[in-house]
Amino acid sequence: MKAKDTMTAKTTKFCGALALGAGLWAAGPGNALAQSELVLGFLTSDSGPFVSLARTNEVAARIALDEINAAGGVNGKKVRYIAFDTAGNPGQTVVGLRKLAEDDKVLGIIGPLSSGQVSVAGPAGDRAGVVTMSMASSAPKLVANFKYAMRNTSDEAYMFERLLRTLKSKGIASATGAVAYANDDTISRTMGEKVLPALMKKVGVDVKLSVDFKIGVFDLSPQVAQLKATPTDLIGVGANPEAAIKLAQELRRQGHTGRMVAGTTIGDPDLPARMGKDGDGTVLPSTFFPDLNDRTKKFAAEFTKSARAANLERTQASQFDASTYDIVLYYAWAMKEAKVTGDPKRLAEERTAIRGALGRMKNFPALEGAVSFGADNDALKPIYVIEARNGNWTLLDTHAPTN
Repeated sequence: MKAKDTMTAKTTKFCGALALGAGLWAAGPGNALAQSELVLGFLTSDSGPFVSLARTNEVAARIALDEINAAGGVNGKKVRYIAFDTAGNPGQTVVGLRKLAEDDKVLGIIGPLSSGQVSVAGPAGDRAGVVTMSMASSAPKLVANFKYAMRNTSDEAYMFERLLRTLKSKGIASATGAVAYANDDTISRTMGEKVLPALMKKVGVDVKLSVDFKIGVFDLSPQVAQLKATPTDLIGVGANPEAAIKLAQELRRQGHTGRMVAGTTIGDPDLPARMGKDGDGTVLPSTFFPDLNDRTKKFAAEFTKSARAANLERTQASQFDASTYDIVLYYAWAMKEAKVTGDPKRLAEERTAIRGALGRMKNFPALEGAVSFGADNDALKPIYVIEARNGNWTLLDTHAPTN
């Protein structure tokens, strides 16, 4: 087990509708019961198959906490979080959740990341009576039947359908399609076997074939040879960013000119630069676009500054970083609405009150846009359809949130 507290000393100005927050305290897990502060948990993933998407989430969380802290407090109390590294492992996710809920007595939990982890965190969180809120899991309806599990994400099917609408409206060739996916990861397999082919067929794309592979495979030439033998306009990708890069390179090496389309599993902000020309034309949906407005640009600049200071390899904010930032704001708002005190004698009552407040949240002015929560416990928020071009993501279309 690895647990860690976070501490910051910045005084950035809160950019949002809430006058919340309080400074982070350098306190250990044993002080989580202190009534002078409100404590959240954070199930991080500092290693594992989606580490390139997860390792920067804490940068975003700290930015949000600094802004909250500088604005004067949630009900006059300081806010901090205790992190537990799950290494992307579902088994460790349950261990971490129990530690945070039972030993550290946290009021709510940020994370975990990935559908595999959320599938076990949901029942564990219900048993503990504590809210968990994922920033990245998006397998369809994964938390719909849980009381305390929530996701600041949109259903992959919901998002990919908007991508396909954009292709049609922009006149982008999409008459035929194929699917390439990793068969040893929960969300990648869900995308490859269910979401991508079903939705492509639904909008009239003729799905010609499907190929699968292991997420860490080195050589994708056999799979691409099959795709090349039956060329299509679209190649739907269910994988992580690293596998998507390999796929793009091998597709172009073998002369396949089809366009890669995907869900959020490959949503790395550096992906266009990492793919280079091989990835030009790749299209995916996102819940965050950094150049959207002054607020998103400010967050993106602060994120880059903080990531560089931490010597992180990736310094551009992803949609999952923006989602993490917003989760911290949601919890702060909910704790204020529920008049949370942090009194250990009222822990169960206040955890339930936080869940109730989050369920009532409507059109919250989040970084990602106006956000509410739907009947499936997933966030309803704008979808931005983006395209890789010349080493950057460009905005193709924006879809307003619908229930």
